[in-house]
Amino acid sequence: MGSLVAGVDCSTQATKVLVVDAQTGALVAEGRAGHTVTGERGARETDPREWWEALRDALAQTGRADEVAAIAVGGQQHGLVALGADGEPLRPSMLWNDTRSAPQAAALTEAIGAEHLADRVGSRPVASFTATKWAWLREHEPSMAEATRAIRLPHDYLTERLTGNGVTDRGDASGTAWWSSGDEAYAADVLAHPLLRVDEAMLPRVLGPRESAGEVTAAAATATGLRAGALVGPGTGDNMSAALGLGLAAGQVAISLGTSGTAYAVSDRRTCDPSGIVAGFADATGRFLPLACTLNCTLAVDRVATLFGLERDDVAPSGEVVALPWFDGERTPDLPNAAGTLAGLRHDTSPQQVLMAAYEGAIASLLDAVEAIAAQTGGLDPAAPLVVLGGGAKGRTWIDVVRRLSGRPVLIPNAQELVAIGAAVQAAAILGGEDPGDVAARWGTNAGTALDAVDRDDERIARIGALREAVVATPALAGTGR
Repeated sequence: MGSLVAGVDCSTQATKVLVVDAQTGALVAEGRAGHTVTGERGARETDPREWWEALRDALAQTGRADEVAAIAVGGQQHGLVALGADGEPLRPSMLWNDTRSAPQAAALTEAIGAEHLADRVGSRPVASFTATKWAWLREHEPSMAEATRAIRLPHDYLTERLTGNGVTDRGDASGTAWWSSGDEAYAADVLAHPLLRVDEAMLPRVLGPRESAGEVTAAAATATGLRAGALVGPGTGDNMSAALGLGLAAGQVAISLGTSGTAYAVSDRRTCDPSGIVAGFADATGRFLPLACTLNCTLAVDRVATLFGLERDDVAPSGEVVALPWFDGERTPDLPNAAGTLAGLRHDTSPQQVLMAAYEGAIASLLDAVEAIAAQTGGLDPAAPLVVLGGGAKGRTWIDVVRRLSGRPVLIPNAQELVAIGAAVQAAAILGGEDPGDVAARWGTNAGTALDAVDRDDERIARIGALREAVVATPALAGTGR
């Protein structure tokens, strides 16, 4: 067996660690530890120290931490970690799915301009972005903002605990709304805006895709069981890490069916969408990762199943029933105050039909996102299969609905925990001085189940589109009339 590397996935709910052989990608050991997410009415928070404790626990579970030669961290995007003068978190981190900063997102867009923001930072910020959360903190907790000496993203926090260095990468930095994907530097004019007032010295240094973040310190080694001096990769955001793990080629699109739904594609071309539908992120290789996200996916559908006491796959053809399962508001379209909507009910409508409609509503939003990405990138590879990831990729009904509503061939990768695998790919690349694409190809991470295309259900797509247009046009339903 060759050298061992570790990939970390610090997600919303848990931290997972995979220890793999750097040469073959063979899984050697794994560990997992959960986090606590608190909040209601739009608030979603976690104490960052829980991520560190979870990383320690997950590494201990592997039993191989002391053999790891290199490690990298993939983390949930966008979250705001505010550190004080002592380097400790001043308050719980506002997570990506915390929607309280929707008014600040709107204010930033109005003050700076959607076109200018898209041109400067690649995206029109919505409530998930770090900059909007900082604006919220400035407005609602000004003393906390004044006490802040450093601002970090979730993966940055863990990387800094490991190395002592305040660094990030271009992929995760591109989700803050204050780093320019065009200039490959922080956007000074955005940072200086009165709604933000961020000193660049508070922000981490942005590393290149193949630049080491440093080495595991003696203190971190004692805390985690890792070897002092083990290399640490720059890390990246979770979506960038999953794309890295898959070795996605330019023009290939993936959708992830998790708590949220995500669609993204690797692109050689930088995208700038002032509508806010497509976020113009950078990736972890030096290219770009245009992405669109929905807030409601597997969790929302599971909620519908629970309401009716149904198993997840206990469904029937939806008939006239149409559902928009926007239980947590929605990000695509940008309606943070919207709620779920159900239409087409009859006396003989069954719970199974309603559940199927919830699946369809969630997938239709993601497929709209795919089309928006295609428009921004100048087109996607029509011959390439739709890569389906996340927990939903294991569900029979999820896959059936994806095939029926997309009309495209589908690839379900065999590899699980792709965010952690992508982080491990990065760690192996840093260790061996390789291109991460070569590492992913050697590991065969894109092997999986290939499914042929079926005829697209255009009638169902039309029904869902009609309801969505009606909701968006109705302030009381869209949550825009408050």
